[in-house]
Amino acid sequence: MLTFATWHEPILDFKIDETYKAALEVLQWSFAEYGEEIVYACSFGIEGIVLIDLISKVKPDATIIFLDTDVHFKETYETIERVKEKYPQLNIIMQKPSLTLAQQAAQYGDELWKSNPNKCCDIRKITPLHQSLAGAKAWISGLRREQSPTRQNTNFINRDDKFKLIKICPLIHWTWKDVWRYVSKHNLPYNPLHDTGYPSIGCEHCTKPAFTMDDLRSGRWQGSGKTECGLHE
Repeated sequence: MLTFATWHEPILDFKIDETYKAALEVLQWSFAEYGEEIVYACSFGIEGIVLIDLISKVKPDATIIFLDTDVHFKETYETIERVKEKYPQLNIIMQKPSLTLAQQAAQYGDELWKSNPNKCCDIRKITPLHQSLAGAKAWISGLRREQSPTRQNTNFINRDDKFKLIKICPLIHWTWKDVWRYVSKHNLPYNPLHDTGYPSIGCEHCTKPAFTMDDLRSGRWQGSGKTECGLHE
């Protein structure tokens, strides 16, 4: 199992290099271009923590959407509360699905995430994000090219055909070490599950520790053949 030491190294002085400046410039352009019509959909994973800190430097009262599926780890909810304390001006919206877990079970059966994970993601993540983005022209995501083969062609500015918007990805050139150096240098709050083998954190039922540094998302939907929730396909 991956451990904290696997992806942490002695923290060097973090320099404002071209990668950092590019991310900040993309955000500055994005908020200048779209104003109140851009939102950040954040999972509150480690990339999300970096983006929240960067966004706070550009627009301290930015809108941040969290897709609250009702089945996240308790550590994730605790991390959100710590972020709220650190950035009190941010407008953090907990977007819930239209169906409660009980209603979903009554309609589709218990533990839909096991029998039909794509349908579960559609109900609890994709449809709520559609609702959250109503009226927006653009949204921000923490995708990095290094994360998986399906994300290697991601650009700073992307046409999102699924949501009919512009998708902004400021961190595409950041490495895993870049992300952790930034978080450590600035002493940012983050999900403690990252320290116990979870590089990518989603819903509790569908997330396990990763076993390889070659695929940091290998803990997601293990054994199902599923690699994405559908937000970024």
